[in-house]
Amino acid sequence: MLDADGRVVMVSGANRGIGLAVARCLLAKGYSLSLGARDQAALAKATQGFAPERVLRHAYDATDARSNEAWVAATLARFGRIDGLVNNAGIGPAARIEDADDANLDAMWAVNVKAPMRMIRLALPHLRKSGTGRIVNVSSLSGKRVRNDNAGYSMSKFALMALTHTARQIAWNDGVRVTAVCPSFVATDMTAGVTKVTRAEMIDPGDLAEIVALALALPNTAAIAELLVNCRLEDTL
Repeated sequence: MLDADGRVVMVSGANRGIGLAVARCLLAKGYSLSLGARDQAALAKATQGFAPERVLRHAYDATDARSNEAWVAATLARFGRIDGLVNNAGIGPAARIEDADDANLDAMWAVNVKAPMRMIRLALPHLRKSGTGRIVNVSSLSGKRVRNDNAGYSMSKFALMALTHTARQIAWNDGVRVTAVCPSFVATDMTAGVTKVTRAEMIDPGDLAEIVALALALPNTAAIAELLVNCRLEDTL
């Protein structure tokens, strides 16, 4: 396993849910963190008490290319390196095939697909320099199968899977390993309205964070392309 000491990991959407759980987990394991979120006040409150010498908080608007560039630049200015990138920020409004308005589809394409691609593009030269660079894309089981009518969300997550495998190919020889973590229902704000599974039955964000940490820590000789994480039995998987 790779030693976390001295390694710098960027985590998007770190102010709540999966992103916050990942930040807490990685900090406890000894990583230095660059945490990005659109709501800076929420990020500061959620990460109060984090070791200041190992944490950078920065504005991250997934839809704003300049914000993405500024975050990467600030990370390099503070730590001088980037060893890992966790593309966690995502949204999931309804975008059905028969909906006349494409606004939700366009929003998901911008946040769930274009932003991770942009962040990979910006971080990749530095991940290559690391020799053991890691990218974890938080996708979804909705990127592996379709179980409802939210076509837009599934489309965006299927596209994120394609991005994951493309990134794996182009940077493999430079020691960069890329993993898609694909959870089912996780007990976060995003699943607050779900009724088909109780909160107690959902994946705990802290448990998913440990899986993300595993993908970051495995050596180059033990790469995992996809991790499918479910809280219930599905005959389609």
